[in-house]
Amino acid sequence: MTETSGGMIGAVKDGIVSAIRGVGEITDAVIDTVSASMINAIQKTGAVGGALTGAISDTARGVIQGASEVGGDLGSAAKGTVIGVLQGTKEVGGEAIKTITTTAGAIVKSTSEVGGDLGVAAKGAVEGAITGAKDVGVSAEEAASAAATGALKAAGEIGTTAAAQVRDAVTGTIAGVKVVLKEPFRSEEEK
Repeated sequence: MTETSGGMIGAVKDGIVSAIRGVGEITDAVIDTVSASMINAIQKTGAVGGALTGAISDTARGVIQGASEVGGDLGSAAKGTVIGVLQGTKEVGGEAIKTITTTAGAIVKSTSEVGGDLGVAAKGAVEGAITGAKDVGVSAEEAASAAATGALKAAGEIGTTAAAQVRDAVTGTIAGVKVVLKEPFRSEEEK
């Protein structure tokens, strides 16, 4: 982790801790903090491609660490993270589906690092994708599928137990939207 990366994680974490302690309502606090952090990171670095992926991962890690530190609901934190990332990256473009997939994966990995419930975090990420979908011009179904697939892929990298937990949490209907998982373990060339 670079010094800049560690600084971003710490800044987001501190912002989340302060916001949750001050407001108590985690989802809105996370959305505001994450959106501002993403806009700031993109404006400072012109983050695109791999740099944007790194900024998303650092932001998700900071949110999950901060929420975990104050005993916040990781599902609400995950939901707010996806919405905040979409709002923050929308201002400078960004491919919404890829952004959703990346964010959901980062949330699951970060939740694993703090020993949180992966199923709750994955479901929260899907809920956030559904909520944020209309603002970035994608269907709720596409957004839900992207989040579920990203979460499942990340869980698969953690282990089979994690993958089963996430698969169970994101299968079916969430927030009124039927979630369709896309097989994340094979590239397009292998299909």
